[in-house]
Amino acid sequence: QVQLVESGGGLVQAGGSLRLSCTASERTVSPYAMGWFRQAPGQERQFVAAISRGGGFKDYADSVKGRFTISRDNVRTVVLQMNNLKPEDTAVYSCGAKEGGSYYLTARGTDEYDYWGQGTQVTVSS
Repeated sequence: QVQLVESGGGLVQAGGSLRLSCTASERTVSPYAMGWFRQAPGQERQFVAAISRGGGFKDYADSVKGRFTISRDNVRTVVLQMNNLKPEDTAVYSCGAKEGGSYYLTARGTDEYDYWGQGTQVTVSS
């Protein structure tokens, strides 16, 4: 089992940047495919970005492609770099860890992930 803690959220103006981190409290996240999701008030949790266990494969939602970048910072941390933020990016951002599967796998479904962090709020003002 792995415990995940997100950080880096906050309030930013449209066009600004934020760097979110997802850190495993006690264990490495290397064995897991990782993903970032977001949930705005009154909406379902939606996929944002994912990275394979090896880090060589990445996937992005169309709404963030070209603006957000997911990466493995070290053996315990996965980062979501968010640039050119828009008001519609406002949401609680959570990271998930997926056990098993192919070394090259990325996953978009919330039900594919086994562990979740508590989330960090991102607010983008216009």
